[in-house]
Amino acid sequence: MELFSPISGTIMPMLAAGKVDEMTQKFGLSFPKFLAQVLIFVAVYAILKKFAFGPILAMLEQRRQRIADGEAKLDKIAKDLADAELNAKAVLDKANEDATRLIKEAGDSAKTLTEKRQQEAIHEASQILAKAREASTLEHEQLMSQLKREFGRMVTEATSRVTGKVLNSDDQSRINQETSAQVSL
Repeated sequence: MELFSPISGTIMPMLAAGKVDEMTQKFGLSFPKFLAQVLIFVAVYAILKKFAFGPILAMLEQRRQRIADGEAKLDKIAKDLADAELNAKAVLDKANEDATRLIKEAGDSAKTLTEKRQQEAIHEASQILAKAREASTLEHEQLMSQLKREFGRMVTEATSRVTGKVLNSDDQSRINQETSAQVSL
């Protein structure tokens, strides 16, 4: 108590002296009205806390939670978008590689097909040339045979006119053979 003695020493004489009554009169302070106002203030505060501040604070907390959830969803969406872009880029890269490979394969196939067609054309041309040579040789032989017969006939005719004798078949064949032998040379 000795610790409070300086304070109580100054307050007690004021209370005792009636100075408190004087101050309350001077400022118009009445303890029963003051106590009623304090009780009303506490009651209003309790009512506001329960029915106004509580729901408002709860609503603000819900709003803060929704905002936090929205930001988390936004981050997740941004991450998903980045993943989707990477996947799309990977798909496009693979498609480009496949397209390049297909174009190369088509070019190689076209080149191979062109070479194959060219070889077939060369082979067909060779066959045509071989057949043409064979036909030409056969025709040449037929013409030479005809020419020999015709030439032999002309020689036989000329000989029979020059000699004035009619040649028998042995003579004609001998002259034809001699003429053929000389013509084929």
